[in-house]
Amino acid sequence: MEITEIRIKLMDDPSERLQAFCSITLDGCFVIRDLKIIQGTRGSFVAMPSRKLMDRCPRCSCKNHLRARFCNDCGCELHEERAGKADDGRAKLYADIAHPINSECRERIQANVIVAYSLELEKAKLPGYVCTYDDFGEENYATSVEEITYTPMVPHSATTSTATATSSTATTSRPRHTFVNRVAQLEEEGFGSGLV
Repeated sequence: MEITEIRIKLMDDPSERLQAFCSITLDGCFVIRDLKIIQGTRGSFVAMPSRKLMDRCPRCSCKNHLRARFCNDCGCELHEERAGKADDGRAKLYADIAHPINSECRERIQANVIVAYSLELEKAKLPGYVCTYDDFGEENYATSVEEITYTPMVPHSATTSTATATSSTATTSRPRHTFVNRVAQLEEEGFGSGLV
């Protein structure tokens, strides 16, 4: 197995333990995303992508994270010490999604990622630095209601017009609406005036 590409996304706050996210490509054909580079007591290490472990509420069967004190659905109080213990005695709250099977593979991945992380720190100091990590739009901001333009749905009876009407006249006769600043409109109507 060869690690053919490593992409690093540095974190903004250098004082935090989470130093960076990382993705690795194996043999040019398989990508593993969301590895974490974390500052530990003995230096930086690589944590594999993981998910939170869950269990079910005894009352409603809703899934809850093992640290939850109350059910997310029914509010039932849950026992706090219900997580299994790892070999070192700590509560096992996460499970790896992808991980190396042997220590040789883990050490090779960690060594390569830590070297790439060091190089990325140096690149980040240069003017015009651009991160190559794929975020899939996670850094984008949501679109506000004021920015959305939409075409309202036309009732079924309006679309079943006579055979002489063309589809172009049906589409041009539809009114186009845009959202307005709904908050200002509600404030003008007195909405929320009794709230402190």
